[in-house]
Amino acid sequence: MAVKLDQQKILTALATERKYGYLPFTLHIYDCVTSTNLTLWELISQGATAGNVVIATQQTSGKGQWGRQWISQTGGLYLSVAINPHIAANASYQLTLATAWGITHQLRQCGINVGIKWPNDLVLEGRKLGGILTETKVNQGQITQAIVGVGINWANPVPETGINLQSWLGEAREAGGQGCRGAGEEKYNAQSPVPDIETLICQVLLGIESGVVCLLEEGINILVSRYLEFLVNMGDRVYVNDLAGNVVGVTPQGSLRVSLERGCITDMKTPEIHLEPGRISLGYRSS
Repeated sequence: MAVKLDQQKILTALATERKYGYLPFTLHIYDCVTSTNLTLWELISQGATAGNVVIATQQTSGKGQWGRQWISQTGGLYLSVAINPHIAANASYQLTLATAWGITHQLRQCGINVGIKWPNDLVLEGRKLGGILTETKVNQGQITQAIVGVGINWANPVPETGINLQSWLGEAREAGGQGCRGAGEEKYNAQSPVPDIETLICQVLLGIESGVVCLLEEGINILVSRYLEFLVNMGDRVYVNDLAGNVVGVTPQGSLRVSLERGCITDMKTPEIHLEPGRISLGYRSS
């Protein structure tokens, strides 16, 4: 049975906490949809503008990056936000970097030690907490319409490589609140950072907005530097076509920067390669 979301609670939290007015959030809440991205594209075709948000607690045909299936069982958070960024057509991954950083930063403000696994996954204790899927429409060389879709494991079942935020918060409570900023020895209750899914929705929306504002107002270089602070893959040893290297960063276009070990090369002036998203999988550990 789908969780009934309290729209007024979300709107009240947004009005209380938001710092920017870039996205005039208009919420459309459903128990179940095929895909929040698809539903929002349909609303846009009917006149919906930037700031419209589709939220569901279940998707029947959710998808992740590169067309992969996204398991979207009841109890998870699935939402999509419409944005009109007006950035270059080849800069779509900048929106993914921006929203990944923004959501991570926002959840960390709540004491949840989230990290980013390149390029678009949110991780907690080495396991997948959520993911981001950005879709765009281009006109005359610019992205004029975009949808950022986000899935977060809240109370839904997860695989061994995943993590459920509600369960994690419960374990933090049992440990005396050590996982929640400001909780101290008090029991986890309504005063805790993320007591319910409505609060999580608020934090995710605020994160998306702050990330987009950072990109559009402060620029991609500052955004990338902030993104790298949360990147869990920094320093990881990887193999590309039998060549060994280490992750040293991310380019402004969203590619992974890998510094190759000098023993692997003979005639390259700069022992660094850039891998576009989809060319390499960095994987997860099992619980």
